[in-house]
Amino acid sequence: MKRLFLLLLALPVFCGQAQILEPARWSSSTSVTEANVGDEIDVVFSVDIDKNWYLYSSEFVCDGPTQTSITFKPHSSFKLVGKIVPINPIDKHDDNFDCDLKIFKKHAEFRQRIKILSAPLKLEGVYDYQVCTDLDGRCIPGNAEFAIDQLKIKGSANQLPIQTTPKEQTPTTTSPAEVIQIDTVFQLNPSVDYGKSKGPILDKTILEGEPEFEGDSFWAALIIAFIAGLTSLITPCVFPMIPMTVTFFLKDTQTKREGIRKALIFGFSIIALYSTAGTLFAVILGPEGLNALATNWALNLFIFVIFIVFALSFFGLFEINAPYQLVNKIDQKAEKGGLLGVFFMAFTLVLISFSCTVPIVGSVLAMSAGGQVLKPILMMVSYSTAFALPFAFFAFFPELIKSMPKSGGWLNAVKVTLGFIELALALKFFSIADQAYHWGLLDRDVNLVLWIVIFSFLGFYLLGKIKMKNDSDLASIGVGRLMLAMASFSFVAYLIPGLIGAPLKALAGYLPPVHSLSFNLNANKIAGTDVCVEPKYGDFLHLPHGLQGYFDYDQALACAREQNKPLFIDFTGHGCTNCREMEAVVWSDPAVLQRLNKDFVVVALYVDDKTTLPESEWITSKYDGKVKSTIGKKNADIQIANLDNNAQPYYVLLGTDEKVLAWPYAYDRNPQKFVAFLERGKKKFKELYQ
Repeated sequence: MKRLFLLLLALPVFCGQAQILEPARWSSSTSVTEANVGDEIDVVFSVDIDKNWYLYSSEFVCDGPTQTSITFKPHSSFKLVGKIVPINPIDKHDDNFDCDLKIFKKHAEFRQRIKILSAPLKLEGVYDYQVCTDLDGRCIPGNAEFAIDQLKIKGSANQLPIQTTPKEQTPTTTSPAEVIQIDTVFQLNPSVDYGKSKGPILDKTILEGEPEFEGDSFWAALIIAFIAGLTSLITPCVFPMIPMTVTFFLKDTQTKREGIRKALIFGFSIIALYSTAGTLFAVILGPEGLNALATNWALNLFIFVIFIVFALSFFGLFEINAPYQLVNKIDQKAEKGGLLGVFFMAFTLVLISFSCTVPIVGSVLAMSAGGQVLKPILMMVSYSTAFALPFAFFAFFPELIKSMPKSGGWLNAVKVTLGFIELALALKFFSIADQAYHWGLLDRDVNLVLWIVIFSFLGFYLLGKIKMKNDSDLASIGVGRLMLAMASFSFVAYLIPGLIGAPLKALAGYLPPVHSLSFNLNANKIAGTDVCVEPKYGDFLHLPHGLQGYFDYDQALACAREQNKPLFIDFTGHGCTNCREMEAVVWSDPAVLQRLNKDFVVVALYVDDKTTLPESEWITSKYDGKVKSTIGKKNADIQIANLDNNAQPYYVLLGTDEKVLAWPYAYDRNPQKFVAFLERGKKKFKELYQ
């Protein structure tokens, strides 16, 4: 809430300064204009900085500010000698981060020593930086590519001695390899051009293990959708329709056989009407569309508002009614009888129930929007089947309608309870947009506090301590209400430790990530292999459990080659519930965490992140020919174009030549299976590259 207040205060400043600023201007060159193969030269990066602005240097140790980092693309024509050297930065103590920094004012210079191995020399890379001003506290991050090709090189590569790996190992499937050194020496496949990444290569002839299927997740999703359909039946708009529907069949049916036939048509009509929505979503939006829609800020905020509106309606603040003119016209057609009348009766039921079931249907569609075409269709079939079953059942056995409870005060209690639950669920949709666009308004602790308050109020309501507008007088508390109240307060007790860092594994997919906590007793980085260079996007993207890794494919691949380790790719998303569950339940297992930390270079590729890339990093898709200009679209294209898959979570292990080492792994909450998957990749990597 504090951040939201500060954001509102800052709006006039933002509105008055809606312009693109470029306080730092970079240029790159070499220390000489001619050199010989075997020479060592300096690559010089110069920066002109505007007055009242300063640039962070590259060597201080402080969490918070973005250090300047300069990353060279590996190439056989050179090797790096030492690390980047900032030239005469000045000291600065930052009160906000309470640490000592190194900065540049007016002008900055960085130098990187390289050794020339062959001609032509190809020097390319990218620099990341941050400039700030103390005048109004603004900071601007920057990112751009560089390329240096003016240097003339004399001599050839055969003038240099051939380097070998420290262990003098010969790969089992390749000839002795040429060696490039970045910071350490590693062995490469000479038949592969490492200058530019091509994306994962799925060569089924070398894959270890068997293909993994997302069976558990798929069936779990269908069960959830079925339960949601049953839940819809006790909403105030739907429950009273059951006896009305059965009465329609009783007065219009002559024989038992005819009644069964009409009941079946009625049930299948409901299933068809509700399932159409899932089909349209899957077919019209296409492979990337469901992911883009699931994390779109406008749609998620719209659903958030819808949930709030329906919750207030369930509390009795106002009534939401179906479009009666349309309902009446359809109802008139239903009264004509016959099979067409049965269909229009089903259509009437769907329209009337819409005002209560739209939030539930919306949740089912949102959960199914994980990149699969078939999944949303089958989830809607499962939902609508559960919704249609009681109507068809009572049409088969109309005499059972007499034993059903009548609408009354208990139904309003159900309505109010659903209102509290919808308030809690509304936060999930706001959280998805908040994470995808990095607003920072709904952190984990804020979400937890709101849930604690909501479910505490629900518990008091169920105990009769709070009375709503349309509630009946409550003379005593029934066993059912007492048990539900106990469940509500138990849930609150479960949530409270989450405020200080408890993982809350059961809710991992429904809460903002743990790293957004303001105070976390468990926050730490685990000991292990350090990253090669500062990760791009590491200021707003994070790995769970203190793991260190990357969020950019090219940067991670370069590090995997440098450390001669397999690359572990996590295709994930901010709105991916199953991804958070895998991280909480599987990644947290000590056997998994140890292997990820020590044996792999880890990269998390968010397919739904909305951050716009610099134009120099845009790509044109090999899959659909469209330009991908955001982090999410670029990562999604890597998965779709190279692996023919667009569902998350999806885990892939790569060798240094970008070939997939083992069959990719999808959603499965069994840590032992995940360990076996990692071991298969390690085994194949040793066979091919060590």
